[in-house]
Amino acid sequence: YFQLHQPYRLRRYSVFDTQPTYFDRQRDAKVLDQIAQSSYLPASRLLLKLIKKHDGLFRLAFSLSGSIVEQFREHCPEMIALLKEMAQTGCVEFIGETYYHSLTFLYSRDEFKAQIKLHEKLMGDLFGQTPHVFRNTELIYNNELAAYLHSLGHYRGILTEGADQILGPRSPNYLYHPPGLPDISLLLKNPGLTDDITLRFSNKRWADYPLTAEKFARWVNQINGDGYTCNLFMEYGTLGHYQASETGIFDFISDLPGEVFKAGDNDFKTPSQCVGAHPPVDEHDVPHMISWADTENDLSPWLGNAMQSNALHELYKLEPVVKGAGDDVLLEDWRRLTASDHFYYMSTKYFADGDAHQFFNPYESPYDAYINFMNVLDNLRTRVETPAKAVK
Repeated sequence: YFQLHQPYRLRRYSVFDTQPTYFDRQRDAKVLDQIAQSSYLPASRLLLKLIKKHDGLFRLAFSLSGSIVEQFREHCPEMIALLKEMAQTGCVEFIGETYYHSLTFLYSRDEFKAQIKLHEKLMGDLFGQTPHVFRNTELIYNNELAAYLHSLGHYRGILTEGADQILGPRSPNYLYHPPGLPDISLLLKNPGLTDDITLRFSNKRWADYPLTAEKFARWVNQINGDGYTCNLFMEYGTLGHYQASETGIFDFISDLPGEVFKAGDNDFKTPSQCVGAHPPVDEHDVPHMISWADTENDLSPWLGNAMQSNALHELYKLEPVVKGAGDDVLLEDWRRLTASDHFYYMSTKYFADGDAHQFFNPYESPYDAYINFMNVLDNLRTRVETPAKAVK
């Protein structure tokens, strides 16, 4: 499963600025072009080639935020065409998520549901698919999320992190179910094998460097007898951006399906096919929120300091008045501000030692990110309070 998302980044917005144009379209276009050329486009061409080469036996899943689909339509329509071509093979599943890659489940169930519905419509319009498996933003999950998705009636599976602190001695390579919900399956990320690709692939100090497709397929095959699935969940930018083409990542992916087939009695399944093929083996109780971030698997990258908490609180405090204004432009601006990225940029957790996402970060410091966001939010608040004077 690959995640594809890019936010609408904010332009420099001073406290004296009064224009309701918040987003840096030029920077967004530049970032998208760079990662599309290095990663998204070559990776998509390769995956489509592999689906055809293996006669439909190679299968995978994508999770696309609505924000990146909008940016693809504007700046990189070839990606839309490639994704549609992959969808037409019947070998690619599109996962449900929040349209704006937001943290809405933590703050507003009404908005969470609204963004899910917007995303479902987008997947139906683009690919003719209605999602039946869900992944929340940043794989944020707990029992309450599972219960809410179950109440919607059509989700049969949820992707979540295979967090050691929750699993204990159990394996992430089985399907589980939430407490009291035997008809919802949880597909857990295999953190070790995923990180071998996303984090360690180009690390020459790693004991298992270089990682070949044959070696990796052998590790996957070792799961047989103690697990049903090996779930590799990663950002699409892993292919060609975080792991640059010079590392050999595309050659690795090109060889991987064939080596997996050769290594044993193995196949590839989409998440829905996994849910259909394998019953949950046990209850998986996750009372507290977890995510796929770091070793802590918590919410600290987005809610780890007072700036982030304040910005999120003030943002969602505006929800009822924004929606009550009946202004579609205002509502879309507010929804674009719900993207988790804006709060990640405010994190002090990674600031001192640099971060893999720094390439995408338009700010010099977390404090700069907070001030800029709050300046934008103050302007949006004035538009709600004085709609007649708002500049369209």
